Amino acid sequence: MQNIVILAGNIGQAPETRTTQNGTAITHFTLATSRPRYAEGKVIRDKEGFRVQDTEWHRITAFNGLGKTIRQYCEAGMKVLVRGRIHYTKWTDQDGVERYGCEIIAETVDFLSRAKQTENGEDRQDDDSEIPF
Repeated sequence: MQNIVILAGNIGQAPETRTTQNGTAITHFTLATSRPRYAEGKVIRDKEGFRVQDTEWHRITAFNGLGKTIRQYCEAGMKVLVRGRIHYTKWTDQDGVERYGCEIIAETVDFLSRAKQTENGEDRQDDDSEIPF
């Protein structure tokens, strides 16, 4: 059995990185994905005939080198493809209430839109025409 997730969407906010006491860098960001809304097996459309979309937000976590690349080149609104796995956690908060969380542990992140400018002004991704879809 395998735990594999592939998500394509837009980054919700600028990635944030923290470092653990043992030196592991952990980068977090949110990813928005969309899907059409259905009712009675049919796609719901608005007044203008466009499909109504539902947005889902996913919490993405990347470690060390991958996280560094994400922090350096990604920004809010950028389109990315995340491959990874689902990770569930359970903990007890300060009030003794059991809490549950779900996140996607990223193994690879592909840029689907142009990367942000680096500090030296160079653009790190080639022309968008090379994206195969």
